[in-house]
Amino acid sequence: MSTGFNSPDFRDHQEAGRLNSERGQGLVEYGLILCIMAVVSVVSLVFFGDQLSSILSLIASAV
Repeated sequence: MSTGFNSPDFRDHQEAGRLNSERGQGLVEYGLILCIMAVVSVVSLVFFGDQLSSILSLIASAV
């Protein structure tokens, strides 16, 4: 029976930890993308809000 770092139980535990870490990494990456998209959306609305409002008003008056 093998004990220590070369035991099958240790390797299985190590692989399971790596898989959980990779899942967490993917979740963090999606969270960062979501935050970046939110910041870009808010900044673009601040800069282009007036122009967007006037364009939507023109469309609404045409309908």
